[in-house]
Amino acid sequence: MPRRYLTFCPGEYYHFYNRGVNRELIYFDDDNYAHFLWNIQRYLVPVANIGAYCLMPNHYHLLVVVKETSEVVTTSEVSKAMMKLSVSYTKAVNHRYNRVGPLFQGAFQAKHIESTAYLWQLAGYIHLNPVEAGLVRLPEDWNFSSCRAYLGSEVHQLLPIEPVIDLRGR
Repeated sequence: MPRRYLTFCPGEYYHFYNRGVNRELIYFDDDNYAHFLWNIQRYLVPVANIGAYCLMPNHYHLLVVVKETSEVVTTSEVSKAMMKLSVSYTKAVNHRYNRVGPLFQGAFQAKHIESTAYLWQLAGYIHLNPVEAGLVRLPEDWNFSSCRAYLGSEVHQLLPIEPVIDLRGR
């Protein structure tokens, strides 16, 4: 597997995403979505804050900002956290549904967010994903995204959201 050439820098925003092998389902029931959110909390939140997310039946989107801590968070720590998240979730799903093999189509994808305009566009794209897919009429009707947290109508117990303001944190 080729090495990741993108460096994850503290204080910077990134779009992480991945989908199921052959675009197949990666969540089979509500418990699967909850388990994936729990894995995000367990593995990714120690190294990155979650700005927005949407879990779709066959893929996910995460808008993250790498944490600025007293210890430097390295690119390998972020990648390792995402690998643990994916492997742990895949093992749980494979065990529960008596399946074998990979669940995701390779390693997660990551894009660095370099402008405030793109950051806002991405947050909208993430929250509108279930509407565009015809799963719900309104983005806040989808149970597995951070849209309701942005609207102030729901506090996520499993996954704290750090709403996106701009690239400089204002």
